Amino acid sequence: MLFNLIAVILLMFVNWGIEAMKWKISVKPVQEVNFFRALQAVLSGVSFSVSTPNRMGEYLGRVLYMKEGNRLRTISITIVSSISQLIITLLAGCIGLFILRNEIQARQLISPMWMSVIQYGVLGILLWLVLFYFRLSWLIKWVDRLPGSKRFSYLVEALEGFHPILLLRLLTFSLLRFAVFLLQYYLLFELFGVHLSAWQLCWTISVTFLVMAVIPTIAIAELAQRGTVVTTIVGLYSNNELGMTFATAGIWLINLIIPAIIGSLLILRMRKIVKTE
Repeated sequence: MLFNLIAVILLMFVNWGIEAMKWKISVKPVQEVNFFRALQAVLSGVSFSVSTPNRMGEYLGRVLYMKEGNRLRTISITIVSSISQLIITLLAGCIGLFILRNEIQARQLISPMWMSVIQYGVLGILLWLVLFYFRLSWLIKWVDRLPGSKRFSYLVEALEGFHPILLLRLLTFSLLRFAVFLLQYYLLFELFGVHLSAWQLCWTISVTFLVMAVIPTIAIAELAQRGTVVTTIVGLYSNNELGMTFATAGIWLINLIIPAIIGSLLILRMRKIVKTE
């Protein structure tokens, strides 16, 4: 039991380490940053994100670690990095919906008509997002055509350096993060007696991530929503609602609150350094 808990905590550092690598290679066209600085930026972003809708404040924390002239230019890059994670979430969730469709309908969680609407709606959004992701040059051309856009074009010009190989690397890192999340849920489910097959866990958690991605929420207050979604979706294969609730709370605490606390300490440290300078 202790092993599971320690492993989940260690995987938290793996998770944010992967995200730091994603951000490091993303901002390279604008500014070189080492891994440790990238990790500090990511954790600082988490501390900002917990009190903003759908973690939008994440960008504010990260740009603090860029040079003064590069901060605004980094925002568009960070958004693209986030889109890579969203693509993986939508892809896995869409597959999960098709796989769990019969089970969901058998439990009458949603009507067949709305199930189809949701499935093909998510699929449509996913295809559009993938097209946009691999055609960032369209965004640059579109911005250039806007009246008076010349003074703002520098905000997206860094995206010209996002070639397909780099974009695929970001997707690979995002997939690795997704795998880490699944492993963390597996370890905590086992710890709290929620016994699922690897197949069941993979697709129920994938659908859970999909639902959480589209529900507007504030990270610091999302625990109740996340718990409801997990017990509903994972509850298709397990009756241990208490175990699911404890596991969900553990994931929320370890993956979000602890990194947010660390990020807050890093921001306070940065402010002190700036004041002394």
